[in-house]
Amino acid sequence: MDGRILPVIEVQDLYKSFGGVNAVDGIGFRVDAGQTVALLGGNGAGKTTTISMLLGLLSPSAGSVKVLGASMPDERHKALGCMNFSSPYVDLPKRLRVWENLTVYAHLYGIRDVKGRIAELSDDLELGGFLERPFGELSAGQKTRVALAKSLLNAPKLMLMDEPTASLDPDTGDWVRGYLERYRAKTGATILLASHNMGEVERLADNVLMMRAGKIVDEGAPNDLIQRHGRENLEQVFLDIARGQNKGQAQTNDRGGAAA
Repeated sequence: MDGRILPVIEVQDLYKSFGGVNAVDGIGFRVDAGQTVALLGGNGAGKTTTISMLLGLLSPSAGSVKVLGASMPDERHKALGCMNFSSPYVDLPKRLRVWENLTVYAHLYGIRDVKGRIAELSDDLELGGFLERPFGELSAGQKTRVALAKSLLNAPKLMLMDEPTASLDPDTGDWVRGYLERYRAKTGATILLASHNMGEVERLADNVLMMRAGKIVDEGAPNDLIQRHGRENLEQVFLDIARGQNKGQAQTNDRGGAAA
């Protein structure tokens, strides 16, 4: 052992091709324990493909992905018990009641005290009023809370979150962001966040990876990116990069090695 602290996520020279087109085109980055890192980009930038490879659902065309020290996808069984995924776009079985859905996933994750864990999350996330209702009958905000509860069942060390506050009203979205901040502070969990809500990213993220056309074209802390691009907020930076108008160091950041 050389005493190094291993990153929670380490990606090097990563490619994924579909029909000869590189959806992910030689990216590299690392995420350290306790960080919240945002993966941003317009539609088709490669975010979802990247997350799928981090989950071990897709095999890279080239390069390497390590999550919690496990090589994906070959060693995904070593990491999946300590990580989880949340997205409002992934439906749970609509006919099952909320507590039934959570029970199924709790058993899949090997939770010992299933009823106790669901009760704990119900209190934390204020699910009590609709635990008995079928998932398909819930509002968008209620579904988001259930999806968040599902992603927390195994108290993950790593959470991969795709648009966690999409379709929520401002009050509920603020509540979810506040919960994530408290959860990370309490547990030291690491979060990789994909979001189109730039205010959310400015609030939650320690570091931002900006993607376009399968490449990471810029990265840095939200305030650093804003200053470097001479903009007033991260949304303006996002629009510049999505439209290929990024300035400063962005053009020099098409790299394949993991970020230092």
